[in-house]
Amino acid sequence: MKIGRETIPKTAISTSDADAIVVRGKDLCQELIGQTSFSDYFLLLLTGQPANETRRRVLDATLVAIAEHGLVPSVQASRMTYAAAPEALQGAVAAGILGCGSVILGASQNAGVLFDDIARQVDEGKSVKQAAFDAVTAMRHERKPIPGYGHPLHKARDPRVEALFRVAREAGADMRFVEIADAVEAVIPEIIGKDLKLNVSAAIPAVLLGAGFPLNALRGIPILARTASLIAHMLEESEQPCGFALSYQATQHLEYTGDFPPGYKR
Repeated sequence: MKIGRETIPKTAISTSDADAIVVRGKDLCQELIGQTSFSDYFLLLLTGQPANETRRRVLDATLVAIAEHGLVPSVQASRMTYAAAPEALQGAVAAGILGCGSVILGASQNAGVLFDDIARQVDEGKSVKQAAFDAVTAMRHERKPIPGYGHPLHKARDPRVEALFRVAREAGADMRFVEIADAVEAVIPEIIGKDLKLNVSAAIPAVLLGAGFPLNALRGIPILARTASLIAHMLEESEQPCGFALSYQATQHLEYTGDFPPGYKR
């Protein structure tokens, strides 16, 4: 059964024969291995274009910023999975990555879509402040959370925000989306009634979009970064296990709220 118009699979990313592997028009063994960094290679894979200094510096900064933040849910899921199946490191890493959604790690994509929408409104003649106000108001009416704002630990601005903004400025990125991110933060108290500050999930698209990073690939940045961190956690779990301890801790304050069979002694 065919769905869609295409009948022949096509890709511009890679091909190979018995003697060579070609990636984005370059010989993998002769032109890339030992001659490019992983970040530059990732950008080449993604866009088909060689990395420039601005995009490289901003990408590296975002990957470092989002890779690690302690025993967050994705890490706990991975460590408990690894404790139960130590032969399947790939499954344990996947368990953590599968939790990358709109609340944890995936908010960068949603924030990027919001910023892009505001930028389009500005291009149509609105001020940044008015466009931000209208966009946040629309999300409020639809009962949607404002992605990338507010943090359970960092009640003031997430400290990673200014670090990323600083790198973007120094690298010569377009700061248009940083201005938009700031404008959203400024209008939130009036619309939402809470002073929700920028967190790293909004800072990432603000700087990456300003460096020309593709909007539709933003969700991949936290996934790529957290994969590196999870591999580190799996190594530590193999040497200093805490997966079962995490499970044990979770049961200590558990309250059963269901029914009991007749005669059950409590």
